[in-house]
Amino acid sequence: MAEEKKEPWLNYLALTTVVFAVCATLSTLKGGGFSTRSVMSQSQASDLWSYYQSKSIKGYLYELQKEKLELDARTMKSGSLKADLDKRIVAYGEKIKRYDDEKAEIKKKAEELETRRDEAAKHSGAFGLAAMFLQIAILLSSIAALMKQKYFWIIGMAGGCIGIVYFLNGFFLFMN
Repeated sequence: MAEEKKEPWLNYLALTTVVFAVCATLSTLKGGGFSTRSVMSQSQASDLWSYYQSKSIKGYLYELQKEKLELDARTMKSGSLKADLDKRIVAYGEKIKRYDDEKAEIKKKAEELETRRDEAAKHSGAFGLAAMFLQIAILLSSIAALMKQKYFWIIGMAGGCIGIVYFLNGFFLFMN
């Protein structure tokens, strides 16, 4: 029996298919990691915004109480009760300032988490596109190997190259 002569391009097909498969696997892994980071950052930011709201409500309650005490203090003549009201007004003013400071810090942290979420989503999207193009390239390479049709491999190589570009973009974000 005569053995079929193996075409040289099939060796390159096998090699590129392995490279595409490795990159697709890494894209899926990294994309999932960034996707998880995005979801976790969103959840943490939402928690902080809820905390910010509770601080806002508490601060507003102190502002209302301070305004009421200031109105009451205006109607009183000097005396121990007025002095007590003045002390409370000062104390409420300090609490209001404390809540404002705490809100500013909470807001800053929440916005940092939202920035982290947005960055992770960009990475995840790039890795997702990379995995898609690389899977198509693997599919076309498989068809080329089965049918021994070089043009399927060439088309697959084009898709794989696009996938590799998105794969690298997933790390470096050089494309928007």
